[in-house]
Amino acid sequence: MKENRITTAAALRYDREKDAAPRLTAKGRGSVAERIIELAREHDIPVHSDPTLVEILCKLDIKEQIPENLYRAVAEILAFVYAINEKRKELQRGG
Repeated sequence: MKENRITTAAALRYDREKDAAPRLTAKGRGSVAERIIELAREHDIPVHSDPTLVEILCKLDIKEQIPENLYRAVAEILAFVYAINEKRKELQRGG
């Protein structure tokens, strides 16, 4: 029997010049979560899967900065995103 899991998603945005920490820009479950993921992929935004972190992030309000106790987890995601972006730049340069 296949388990029906409800998808949950959260989106973060970080602007070093404006924000002290990343902010939650979207969150949702089910079809809303699926649309968040779809939009991210359409706009070539990396998607990282961490169900525990997503559940915590979904407790925040939209536009709220992430709390200090989540800095380490979010820093790991940002490192993942930066690494992907660097690889993309290398590929575009022909490397």
